[in-house]
Amino acid sequence: MKREDSGFLNEEEKKTIKQEIRWKSFQELLGVRDNKFFKASSWLWRNTFARLGEDWVFLALLGIIMALLSYVMDKGISMCTNSRVWLYRDLTNHPVAQYLAWVSLPVCLILFSAGFVHLVAPQSIGSGIPEMKTILRGVALKEYLTFKTLVAKVIGLTATLGSGMPLGKEGPFVHIASIVSQLLSKIITSFQSIYENESRNTEMLAAACAVGVGACFAAPVGGVLFSIEVTTTYFAVRNYWRGFFAAVCGATVFRLLAVWFQKADTVTALFATNFTADFPFDPQELFVFALIGLVSGLGGALYVWVHRKYVLFMRSNKRMNKFLQKNRFLYPGIVSLIVATLSFPLGFGQFIAGELSTHEQVHQLFSNFTWSKNELTVEQAAIVSNWRTAGTNVFINLIVYLLFTFFFSIVASTIPVPSGIFIPVFKIGAAFGRLVGEAMHLWFPYGVRYGGKLAPIIPGGYSVVGAAAFSGAVTHTVSVGVIVFEMTGQITHIVPVMIASLVSNAVAALLQPSMYDSIILIKKLPYLPDLLPSGSGMYNIYVEDFMVRNVKFIWKGISYQKLKEILKANKGLRSLPIVDSPESPVLLGSVQRYELIKMIDKHIGREKRLEVAAKWMKEAEEKAREEQERLRREAEELQKTRRPSRFEVSPAPDILKLRERANNEMLPPQAKKETSTGFSPVFGTQPKKSILKKTNSFTLKGFTPLSPHSPTHTPYTTITGGTESRIRSAFDIIFRKSATLQDVTPDPEVGSIGTPSISGTEGIPLTPGISKKVQLPRERVIDMSAEDQKAWELEEMGKPIDVENLHIDPAPFQLVERTSILKVHSLFSMVGINHAYVTNVGKLVGVVALKELRQAIENVNSGTLTPESVKQKQEEEAKALAQKEAENGDRLTFLVVAKS
Repeated sequence: MKREDSGFLNEEEKKTIKQEIRWKSFQELLGVRDNKFFKASSWLWRNTFARLGEDWVFLALLGIIMALLSYVMDKGISMCTNSRVWLYRDLTNHPVAQYLAWVSLPVCLILFSAGFVHLVAPQSIGSGIPEMKTILRGVALKEYLTFKTLVAKVIGLTATLGSGMPLGKEGPFVHIASIVSQLLSKIITSFQSIYENESRNTEMLAAACAVGVGACFAAPVGGVLFSIEVTTTYFAVRNYWRGFFAAVCGATVFRLLAVWFQKADTVTALFATNFTADFPFDPQELFVFALIGLVSGLGGALYVWVHRKYVLFMRSNKRMNKFLQKNRFLYPGIVSLIVATLSFPLGFGQFIAGELSTHEQVHQLFSNFTWSKNELTVEQAAIVSNWRTAGTNVFINLIVYLLFTFFFSIVASTIPVPSGIFIPVFKIGAAFGRLVGEAMHLWFPYGVRYGGKLAPIIPGGYSVVGAAAFSGAVTHTVSVGVIVFEMTGQITHIVPVMIASLVSNAVAALLQPSMYDSIILIKKLPYLPDLLPSGSGMYNIYVEDFMVRNVKFIWKGISYQKLKEILKANKGLRSLPIVDSPESPVLLGSVQRYELIKMIDKHIGREKRLEVAAKWMKEAEEKAREEQERLRREAEELQKTRRPSRFEVSPAPDILKLRERANNEMLPPQAKKETSTGFSPVFGTQPKKSILKKTNSFTLKGFTPLSPHSPTHTPYTTITGGTESRIRSAFDIIFRKSATLQDVTPDPEVGSIGTPSISGTEGIPLTPGISKKVQLPRERVIDMSAEDQKAWELEEMGKPIDVENLHIDPAPFQLVERTSILKVHSLFSMVGINHAYVTNVGKLVGVVALKELRQAIENVNSGTLTPESVKQKQEEEAKALAQKEAENGDRLTFLVVAKS
């Protein structure tokens, strides 16, 4: 019985087992563990990097790899953007041709990205942070951290951002870093088994989230803080240094690559600013900064709400879905065409700085001069020319740019391609801050007077504050302020940035969840929501109010057959509790489903069956040999006791022929042919005796190691009592017929040895010719017949399981019935477990999984699960139970009366 063909395996387990078998056979084929290269690599690892510390080397590799990926992707994005501008500017001067050149490349890149990620790994679509929050929460998402997902994410994100869509790369970089961390863990596992630990992998994933942000913006400190705020509910302090070390390695190498390959002067910030450090802002301006935070909080909540409503509208509109589902390229093609058309520089794009890349837009919004003043230098005039036209000024263009980015970043984020949302909201906040700064300079052209000093307004500082406030409101993070300081290289506006970020966070948190939590709700990911502080009833809701009482469990004396039925009926359970007995269900521990499947396979699997078959055959050989020896001894004793005769009697030749013919009739046709030709593969050189004695019969599947082919139908030969010649011929048949069994490791190109031959005599071995390849078997197996196998499996499945050799978790997480939902939520969030058992005086009474807890928290937050509703439900259940008992009693009384 093959494990992958058994009925109690789900699809994911079948795939895992097939991968394990494939990898095991690959290792055995190449001798991975025994070859010189592996031994040399292991020795080098143990004596160099392992002595320095596995974590340090692992985190440094993670940071360096992410820096290289970030730099290569930025170069690819820059090449796509420059190609688009070159096609527009230098290829032709005709407006229609310029429009086609401007639109064609983005549409092609988006269509390529959508098709590529759909074929390679659909898990790479979207941001990645919501799924990473779910994974760090303890929920395994299928094929989300695989190599093919990494390839699809990197190539798809490069094409998406190269198209010029209003999308970002911060969220996808967190996902990419997590995949790299997971793959590194699997590689290092070959040298150091410590990385097989699940908790260690989780710690490395937490560090990888920080590396993703750090390598994206060259902001290691802000990246660590941002990853803590976004991805974790409870953060282990022991992971703090890991995140900082890996993020610093990634950010440093990322900036050094710019110095080495882009001929930069030194390591500089991503959007370097040069605000006045002596007097960057006036104390009266703090009120304006707080107002920016208030408006940004409202705008951030509106952004999240509009995004969710748009996604739900696109899902629920049947007519539009019917049209878009005709081809998967329709929606991305239409959206990319609309966005590219609106950003065409000779059309609507002149109002939104459509000719500039994202990096150039942010850099100009942070510029340290006033756009609305009349006297400008040549460089300043070139910058302002992108933000005003002959019929509009900078205020109108900034408003149009803000609205365009607001709505079309929401629309573009629904395209099925890898994309982030941080950079678009960052640009929206920067544009809003620049708008307020330019308005402040218009109202106070000479600055705000305070303490006898007159300091000019710096609109670029307002832009920095607005970018931090709006992006913080959408993501519900304060660490964006630290990211802004690292991106600009200045901390002159630290107080305004922190004030605006705190105010915007407070306002947005009261109105809407964060963008990542909103996506979790939209995708219905199994993530545990937070309990609202206003729900005071959560202190009176206990485990017994929402736990599952019908628990599937196993016990000590359970049979293999019963265990198989339980596994087959509950394919969704990853582990099962084990109790003392069904009558006294005292919880002893829990067992992983995979361990139980391996135990059943070990008990009745192919290896065990072949071992038993070989044992049976060996016993049959021993019995036959003992019987032969006994008969020989009896014959010798008979010769000794017989009186010698004076005459020698020899049988006539015809009698010898008749006896030989009678013996041959006991053999199958093939054995007859071999006997007639004088060819005996096993016992042909020994003389045959004729001693007629009875022996026990036994059924075995025969085999012929020396025969190159055999018939397709495999007979089962019975060893019966008789003469010595019959015993020898029977064993001759046994050893001759084994060629009908396949090799243990057959060659797929040559086929099985048991394949019937097209040409040649059936009994004579064929001589291989020049053009014919002959594969010699590595190993021959003895197997049972179908009837024996069925009877043996039935007998073995009725035996009790071997609990002693089972890997049991003796201390699974346990709760009592009166544990409040608040404590359960804290336990699940802090430890990252996905289920816990409920006991009463040690006895198993229920189980709480992530699904039940999540539903209970949502009901508590919505007000549907209250102590009153629980009490009413209990009364209804008691009333229904009493009514059922009364009906059963009435039915029993009726039967008694009817019988009497």
